[in-house]
Amino acid sequence: MTAAVEATGLTKHFTLKGRGGSRRGVRTVHAVDDVAFAVGGGRTLAVIGESGCGKSTVARLLLGLTRPTSGTITVTGERRIQLVAQNPWSALNRRKTIGHALDQPLRIHRRDLDAAGRAARVRELLELTSLPAEFLPRYPADVSGGELQRVTIARALAAEPRVLVLDEPTASLDVSVKAGLVNLLGDLRDELGLTYLLITHEIDVARLLADEVLVMYLGHVVESGDADAVFDRPAHPYTRSLLASVPVPDPRRRRELLPLSGDVPSAVDPPSGCRFRTRCPHAVEECALSRPAARDVTPGHTAACLLPF
Repeated sequence: MTAAVEATGLTKHFTLKGRGGSRRGVRTVHAVDDVAFAVGGGRTLAVIGESGCGKSTVARLLLGLTRPTSGTITVTGERRIQLVAQNPWSALNRRKTIGHALDQPLRIHRRDLDAAGRAARVRELLELTSLPAEFLPRYPADVSGGELQRVTIARALAAEPRVLVLDEPTASLDVSVKAGLVNLLGDLRDELGLTYLLITHEIDVARLLADEVLVMYLGHVVESGDADAVFDRPAHPYTRSLLASVPVPDPRRRRELLPLSGDVPSAVDPPSGCRFRTRCPHAVEECALSRPAARDVTPGHTAACLLPF
């Protein structure tokens, strides 16, 4: 399968200058280091991990909002990319109507359409996202958070993208609204042949939408592969701890917790070798000496750990 989006050796370091902008005391933030992935057309790659692991930086690099320090991003064919942001309230102009929010990208990207053509396309976008036409004269404050997130999805679709970057798209929603939005995203992907890069810390959402998973810790990929393989048979201690922390809705079921000691290290001065070693319950002296290379757990499922799988 030809990759719709592919990244190789993707690295992003930010420079922190000293006081007053001086060059003395300059420090480097290792936000993303040597990340690689490939997403096939019509598929979803979920990038998961704790806050500060580099998920959102990967999204910004893919969108072209920041330039990589090194590495490449390849987009196959005419693959327009759009963003669905985490917070729809900040993504939309509260002084403009929903109709304006949907019409504006058409004015920019579909200059072949006149006013009547744009109006017809706006109605199609509302229908695609299961929103009523009565929303057009309303303002963002007049609708719920879940409805507003559907508006941001409709606005992203107005540019006719082939790739959507979903940055925590359900983080601000309650459970019932979240379920409806996840179903909508799945239907749109199948109907329109979209490719998704899903940035999320919500494991339940990743389980429902993802075909493949990338697990990141402090800028590094520690595990990757088919979603079922990673979620059902996690190999890296960090992935196991991450999945074990997800609440189980059945009080009769107990889940063995894998303790994580200490805090997440600073990306300014990351640990040598395996960056997870300072919190790993299985760390040995060798873990500090060199960064472990990704190894096959099973075909198509890799983990970067010295422990036997």
